[in-house]
Amino acid sequence: MRHSPKRHADAADRTVKNIRRKTRKRYSSEDKIRGNLFAC
Repeated sequence: MRHSPKRHADAADRTVKNIRRKTRKRYSSEDKIRGNLFAC
């Protein structure tokens, strides 16, 4: 019995999400406040 392609897609999606999570820009609390002030 062969593996379903969906399993491979799930693994690929998980890998992409992990990479994005690790490389995501981290905003300081000052940056968050500044963003909220300019959004108004």
